[in-house]
Amino acid sequence: HQQNCMVEAGTDGLETAMSDAPVLLDVSPAGVAVVTLNRPDKHNAFNAEVISQLSDTFETLRANGDEVRIVFLRGNGGSFSAGADLDWMKAAAHYTEADNEEDALALATMLKRLYDLPQMTVALVQGAAMGGGAGLLAACDVGIVMKDAKIRFSEVRLGLTPATISPFVIRAIGPRWARALFASGEGFDGNFAHQIGLAQYVVENEDEMALMEEHLAKLAFSAAPGAVAEAKKLVDDVTGREIDHGLAVHTAKAIARRRASDEGKEGLSAFLERRKPVWAE
Repeated sequence: HQQNCMVEAGTDGLETAMSDAPVLLDVSPAGVAVVTLNRPDKHNAFNAEVISQLSDTFETLRANGDEVRIVFLRGNGGSFSAGADLDWMKAAAHYTEADNEEDALALATMLKRLYDLPQMTVALVQGAAMGGGAGLLAACDVGIVMKDAKIRFSEVRLGLTPATISPFVIRAIGPRWARALFASGEGFDGNFAHQIGLAQYVVENEDEMALMEEHLAKLAFSAAPGAVAEAKKLVDDVTGREIDHGLAVHTAKAIARRRASDEGKEGLSAFLERRKPVWAE
């Protein structure tokens, strides 16, 4: 087997080693991708470079959808991400409104690229996940959070609002909790994140986190990649729509396409023949 590859975010391939970059991408030969925020001395806080490299990384993963089956997002060191970098915020204080809009659009675009990835995406959260860091958690499909994590939508404490992360957070926890936590800026732990739906799993320690990683990876490799991508899109297509004849037709067409697809035919054949489908071998 070839060795796992560590690449600097933003490269076109999955090959160049750069262990000191602020964002790292590690892809195993089997197709497990780990995106690591790599500024442990800054609690993995965001700045323009981190946002740009995350954005490029997610675009690389989208373009390599056939090779990558699951994406884990984590922070190096004691924190997931403490939100905005202080030096970056100081610089932004002198930006024009147009400069600030461009800056914010880069963050919104990066989060949308994460949200739109065809693979199952999993945030592994320990320590602080503040502001934009909590936004990353919300934009992933699955959140695994340490019980003692420290999470906060802290923007109002700085006279700001969680604007760019809000679509993803509201999708994750609903408008009622979003209004409460956006307005109060109250901090909460992993258990509370689980209670409100921001995280699906809460773990006690690193060993439990590793077991959950393994569990989700096994699930990802049992699922057909194309079906996973379409199942994720299905949620967005159906959410908020009236349950009427038009929606029934839409969903019937969706499953009919899947049944007629190569993956659908292979999955059914494997089930009937009591064997593993090709994507699970």
